[in-house]
This record gives sequence, structure tokens and C-alpha cells, in this order.
Amino acid sequence: MKLCFLSSKSAKARSAYKALVKRYGNHDLTQADVVVPLGGDGFMLHCLHQMMDKRVPVFGLSRGTVGFLMNAYRENDLLERIDAAKDTVLHPLEMKAHQVNGNIKESLAINEVSLLRQTKQSAHIQVVINDDTKIERLVGDGIMVATPAGSTAYNLSAHGPVIPMGSEILAVTPISPFRPRRWRGAIIPSHAKVSFQVLTHRKRPVSATADNFEVRHVERVDIRARKDISIHVLYDPQHNLEDRILNEQFE
Repeated sequence: MKLCFLSSKSAKARSAYKALVKRYGNHDLTQADVVVPLGGDGFMLHCLHQMMDKRVPVFGLSRGTVGFLMNAYRENDLLERIDAAKDTVLHPLEMKAHQVNGNIKESLAINEVSLLRQTKQSAHIQVVINDDTKIERLVGDGIMVATPAGSTAYNLSAHGPVIPMGSEILAVTPISPFRPRRWRGAIIPSHAKVSFQVLTHRKRPVSATADNFEVRHVERVDIRARKDISIHVLYDPQHNLEDRILNEQFE
């Protein structure tokens, strides 16, 4: 099995990188059977973005702080663990952000696409699902669309629902909403087309972010799931991502 080890810049990750390369060798990304990122969730997301067009499975090892997206770090049985790992398939969201100046920026998100106010003034956003206006004016800090993989990240901290892996649904979650008073979000089919129209965007500027890619001063953001893009992430059977997401609902 040809492994490609990738490391974040932390001392802990670099130390693990040296130990694993010495033991298992290291191959170029173009020749690898499996990519093994060493670091935290942020580095894992970065690597997954790089792997979207490579079709090589990823087996992350936690050398960061939280490591929700990672497997536990061990050196001595890596090949056996990869052989026994469970394959989890992730599909990203596509963000098309239309800026006030007429530019259009596109990016993909594994966790979520979020809109956030840029100033002290609240954002005013129209919510459109499948060309049907669902909310004429959402007033608050912003709004997001989250995938099942991202439902336990920013979405959960904004009081959005936890979505089991494999579900053909997405979460639409407001961020600190003020109006409508009682709306706390929605669950929509993964094939739905979502559009957020920023109202009075010059007075109340809004930015859009796809994972860690930010576009400022947007006036409309279109979001859809890209089912044609599959990212294969490998997890230990006893501690896979599906179980972790399920368990988050009971903690």
C-alpha cells in the first residue's frame, strides 16, 4: 500500500510525520493509494479540498486539538487499520457568490456555506428555495446551509440540527435571528437549490464563506449540492464519522 503523508505546521504533527515516513515510507500524491493527513480538523478540511479531483481516499490521524474529523493517532498498526476502515463518502456544496461590483466568485464547501454581516448593523436577507421565496426578510447576523458532515460544526453552535451521515438533506440555519421571531431554521432535500438575496446590501454589507474561502460585499449567493463530486474519507470501524455525528445528539 502506497501512502502519502501530509503534515500541518504544528510541532506535534511534524514529529509524527517524521516517525511515520521512517516506518512506512512516503509516496507522491499522484502515486498514492491513500493520503494520510496529520494535524487537526482545519488541516483535514484543507486536505479534503485538495483531494476533490484526485479520487484518492483519505485516512486522517489526529495531531491537533479536537480531531472530530480524524482517527486516533497510533503508529504501529496503520496499514491494518486502513485495510479495515469504513469508507464515508462526502459531497460538497457549491457556492456561487455574486458581488456588488458585478464579480462572481465560486467555491466548494465540505462543511457549510455561511453569510455573515460585515458591520455592526444586522443583515437583511431574503431566503429563496427552488425559486420560491420562503422568507421575505430575515433579520439577524446571517444564515448558513450545512451538509451532514458539517452539521456538528458551525451549524450546531448556531443551534442547527445534527444530520446523520447518508441523509439526503441539508440544514438551513439562521445565525442569531431577530426576525422572524419564531423561525429557527429548516431541513431541505439535498437536491434543492438555495438562493440568499442580500437586501440593502450597500447599507448592510454581507460576506459569504464556503468553509474557509470568504467573499465580501455579496448581493446574492446561490448554493447547491454537488452530487457528482465524491470525497472518500476512511475511519476506524469502532469510531467512524457516522457514529460520532449520531453521538453528538446525546451529549
